[in-house]
Amino acid sequence: MTTTTRPDGTSTDDANDDTHGLALALLLRRGSVYLPAVAAVPVPVPESLAGVALLEADLLERGFLLSARLRQAFAARSPEALAAAGHALLADVDEALGSDRDHTPLFRRFPESTPGNTGRYFVNRMLTLLFQHPHQPCVLCGTVGTVHAVSPCAHLVCRSCFDGSDFSACPICHRILDADDPFLRPSSRPRLTFRRRQALPSRVRVLAYGGDFAARAEAAGEELRGLLARTAALSPGETDDLVLFLGTRDRTALDWLPSDLPGRETKARVLAWLLHAPEHRAAALPAVTARLDTATDILRLLAVLSGGDPGLVSMARIAPVPRPVRRALLTALDALDPVLDVADMRRHRRAWIRAAHALHPFEYADRHPRAALAVAALRGTGLSDDRLGAALRTAAEATAGVEVTTDIEVTAGAEVTTGTATAGAADVPDGIDRSGGRITRFGKVTVNAWGHRVETALAERDIPAATALLSQRPGELLRRLDHLLRLAGPDGRVVVDALAAALPRVSPAVLLSALGAVRSRRRPGTPLRVFFPKGGNARVYVSEDTRPPLPAGPAEDAVRALTAEVVRRAAAQGPVGLAVVDSGLDGMIAPFTERTASRALVTLPRGSELPLPNTDTHGGPDTDGTGSGPAAGKILRLFLHWMESDTSGRTDLDLSLALFDERWEHIGTCDYTELRFAGTGAVHSGDLTSAPAPRGASEFIDLDLARLAEAGARYAVALVLSYNNVPFTELGEAFAGFMVRDEPPGHGEIFDPRTVEQRFDLTGTSRACVPLLLDVRARTMRWLDVVQSVSGTDHAVHRHVDKVALLGRSLNDLFASGARVGLGELAVWQAAARAGTVVVRHTDGSASTYRRREGEGILAFAARIGSPDQDPMDVHGQDRGLDPAGAELAFLVRGDIALAGGSQVYALHPAGLDADAVRLLTATDVVNALAVA
Repeated sequence: MTTTTRPDGTSTDDANDDTHGLALALLLRRGSVYLPAVAAVPVPVPESLAGVALLEADLLERGFLLSARLRQAFAARSPEALAAAGHALLADVDEALGSDRDHTPLFRRFPESTPGNTGRYFVNRMLTLLFQHPHQPCVLCGTVGTVHAVSPCAHLVCRSCFDGSDFSACPICHRILDADDPFLRPSSRPRLTFRRRQALPSRVRVLAYGGDFAARAEAAGEELRGLLARTAALSPGETDDLVLFLGTRDRTALDWLPSDLPGRETKARVLAWLLHAPEHRAAALPAVTARLDTATDILRLLAVLSGGDPGLVSMARIAPVPRPVRRALLTALDALDPVLDVADMRRHRRAWIRAAHALHPFEYADRHPRAALAVAALRGTGLSDDRLGAALRTAAEATAGVEVTTDIEVTAGAEVTTGTATAGAADVPDGIDRSGGRITRFGKVTVNAWGHRVETALAERDIPAATALLSQRPGELLRRLDHLLRLAGPDGRVVVDALAAALPRVSPAVLLSALGAVRSRRRPGTPLRVFFPKGGNARVYVSEDTRPPLPAGPAEDAVRALTAEVVRRAAAQGPVGLAVVDSGLDGMIAPFTERTASRALVTLPRGSELPLPNTDTHGGPDTDGTGSGPAAGKILRLFLHWMESDTSGRTDLDLSLALFDERWEHIGTCDYTELRFAGTGAVHSGDLTSAPAPRGASEFIDLDLARLAEAGARYAVALVLSYNNVPFTELGEAFAGFMVRDEPPGHGEIFDPRTVEQRFDLTGTSRACVPLLLDVRARTMRWLDVVQSVSGTDHAVHRHVDKVALLGRSLNDLFASGARVGLGELAVWQAAARAGTVVVRHTDGSASTYRRREGEGILAFAARIGSPDQDPMDVHGQDRGLDPAGAELAFLVRGDIALAGGSQVYALHPAGLDADAVRLLTATDVVNALAVA
């Protein structure tokens, strides 16, 4: 058994690592804490009460609160048990926030000591680097005896010109120094810890008592069921959670395994997990093969078994397949239609050819002829007069849509004649002399694939034929809906009719994507198109939109049909009496392309726009020393932390900010090349160029939005760049985020976990990440979570500013155009479809009540929600007798309503909602609720 070090500094072994991960996953997903069971009725232990108060204070400093039940559960522990459970909980919280790492910036008195003149500071560094010699006076100040080499870089540094109490790294190369280097001295000006306001972050959460470890296993099973019901691909964080939750299940008793796993990538991971343990493989194989219903399912499974990606974006080498598994997979492939198999296989032809080598279908052609036939058609295998050829010809004769073109060769002495026959022809064609010769038949399997027929019909503008073919695959029909409507023109009734028939069979993601795309095309659009192609990274492509506009009539009919399908599916979930919707969700976007979403402290769907906490007051120097003057306002602080690994070598990540005006013209940057913008408008903490383990390195940027606005900045785009082009995935760890600071400069810890509002991981093979976009004037933050394509090394913002401007402008326009369905409007549709009464809570604290009127349709009711056409209120602006706490369905920004048990609720910030009392929904769950029953 091996021993590793946890982020909190304690030791653990591999056997307990999954338990730690499970506790952290349930803490973040449910806000629940699970403790060992106690033998008797929980009674407070007097000796533990002081410890509980200290634990409560420590959690408060991290932005978490204890519920009454959890406080009682901690108080019932012995002091030793309380200390162990409390340390474990604090370690999990610190890991989630990122406060378990050292966050010392280059300038330890940041932001006060950040140089105002980056150019002068750079010149001093270069003069020292180029002209300083040992045992010589300082080239900058001429002082003798103050120049010494620092470790490990050995640069010669003058201790008079460079203050060792302010620097945390070499002043010349900014490489992290050895902790015992004499240049590093304690700061002569310690940071003040006075807190001006005891404000809690927006993401504050009340931790609930989930029960003992048996209840933890039940909670893991509940979370697992939710993940298995997802139709779309899971995010990387949810994939990690899936593995943890599967670890609590049994591979032999499979009563927990649903018969239908709608998420294809999730299915591959689960089935691969079932086959992972050789001792349980025989028992699991029937359940595995019963759930493989396409050829691509089999390929995904092989990819995961080989350590690859179930999304088939990048295909790893197919590992050898054990014989029992190989036979089972061939049996599953043989049970499918070869024509459909070939169409699926051609989408991943190279991967399937490699998979065929591992499955050996031709060796089992007698036993699995249809599987061999599909592979032969994919590979274009030539058929001769042997056992394999006979088996394939027999299978082809019994399969509609498959043909074998046969070449006849008759050899009579030295004379050779050839001819052609169709599959199954036993005789040589007329005109070929068979007498006295040897007849040899060769052939090739051919399949008139569905995709070829579709492309042919579209090329010939045969709209009825193309629509009929696409209707066989409803998802493809919706993905090509824009193209079909353009080709059909005003006479698009055949397309709309086919759409109505196909809608009940498509996934929620495809349904919402088609709705957003078609409705945004009805309006005058921007000249740019934005693509989010499937891949290992959240890459974005922008191109000119040369498509002609959609015909108005068919487009309107299509939008009505798509919207009607959404509300029909919402209504199918069952009626509720009262629903509550927060208008603050209007800026949220319904999740899409979640497979590349970053694991984050607060799960925000890509493209969502939210108001920033109050950052209007200037954050300049504290003039009176009290921290209470008008200059001591809130500051938005961006942060970055990374740690090198053995594979990455020395790595330099850079936290950067690009600033633009109203027209998206670049007006400035704040990065290692320009440490300040507009004085204190944007201040960088300094460029660290290495991050050795276990300390790592951190960089910060402080933003005073009021001063940025005064300097003409409208948009600010945050970036993380890998200066020396090392992919994020090679690092030991890398994360970033932002916090809102109450303290004036020089006060409080540089990294205060209480003020952290968002923290997210940097993953994938990319070298440049664009996490968020700030609208300085509107005081909003749009969550982008995309990567920027870069090449070469020595990356800096000024090298990519044109691309960043194009990316920021196009994404901002895209998400504001309605091309992606909003989570707020989806919440209104679901509330209108299920509830007779809907309460809308506004951001100013007021509320509006809407009751469905007699004869009012769902769409008409939904259109009225949020409008002035509401039901009468009393003189105080409240609906008499209507208590929002009685809602059975709620979509909230903050979970500040004491909802009844069993209610379904989405809350961006769950706050005090208890997952054991209500059913907490994620944004993806809100979309997945529209899945076909």
